[in-house]
Amino acid sequence: MNDIRKLLGPVRNLHEKIRAVVVEACERATLGEMAKVVSEQEGDTIFALDRISEEVLIDYFEREVAPIAPVLLVAEGLENGEIVLPRGSAESDVVWRIIVDPIDGTRGLMYQKRSGWILTGVAPNRGPGTTLNDIELAVQTEIPLVKQHLSDVMWAFRGEGANAERFNRLTGERSSFQLQPSTANNIAQGYAQIARFFPGVRDVLAKIDDEIVAAALGPPLPGKALCFEDQYTSSGGQLYELMAGHDRFVADLRACMSPVTNERGLPRSLCCHPYDLCTELIAREAGVIVTDIDGGPLKAPLAVEPDVSWAGYANERIRQGIEPLLQTALRKYGLKPQKGT
Repeated sequence: MNDIRKLLGPVRNLHEKIRAVVVEACERATLGEMAKVVSEQEGDTIFALDRISEEVLIDYFEREVAPIAPVLLVAEGLENGEIVLPRGSAESDVVWRIIVDPIDGTRGLMYQKRSGWILTGVAPNRGPGTTLNDIELAVQTEIPLVKQHLSDVMWAFRGEGANAERFNRLTGERSSFQLQPSTANNIAQGYAQIARFFPGVRDVLAKIDDEIVAAALGPPLPGKALCFEDQYTSSGGQLYELMAGHDRFVADLRACMSPVTNERGLPRSLCCHPYDLCTELIAREAGVIVTDIDGGPLKAPLAVEPDVSWAGYANERIRQGIEPLLQTALRKYGLKPQKGT
């Protein structure tokens, strides 16, 4: 009942079901149908494509996962953001808290711009204080574009390294591969970025980005590019790019931007939430360094409401070169308290 390894198979099977259902829906539906807004929730806008995956999620957990041990399922779209299964069980009976994002990167997927991701993290139940740092099993599955036949799946148990498999949805073939974060010493000629997806504070985020690059690499050279950026509008996708060796640094500071939005009289932006980062264990097990904005582990509670800022570094050398510059910029723009205040 307490053996977390028994959950890997059911969670992977769930991911495969969601992947198949969503890809099939994308193949037969128009972009307009997939992009239809079905509800507005505190955490995000819910599209028709999200509803397809949510229907699979609840039914599957009730039939296949809850009989193994009572669980508390956390996911956007559930009433109050969570449900105890089997139904009727007391929260005190819960063995595992499982946080799921059935589709991370909905917008890119529904417009067939870029892969989405199914994210699941499993932590032993420590009550409402259970956090991202308590997750002991994580599974992340790619939802490919209709025109794409390969889909990557990654999973990890705490302390045992990361695993990865590539699935060919045309032939059914599966092959293991090694996740390999970048071993570069710095961000020169690589992809490194501050996430700035939405209007309102992009100018400040761009200044932070430019100042970090200038301090790390020096002034730009005529006709040359010091480094590049990739605004992948999916936190799971950003983690994948780091663990696959495509990106060297990424930071999402949206949850820190209240001082700027308040000064400008703007509403709170859509931010990253714990379910968007529930597979960061895989990245860390692969060698990526993932931190909160203070440089410590992510400790957001397993709930749908909290806003989370984070940073990811491909390796320790890049972290040593970039993190002090990020901290300086955060203080300069009033996004974190000055030391001694």
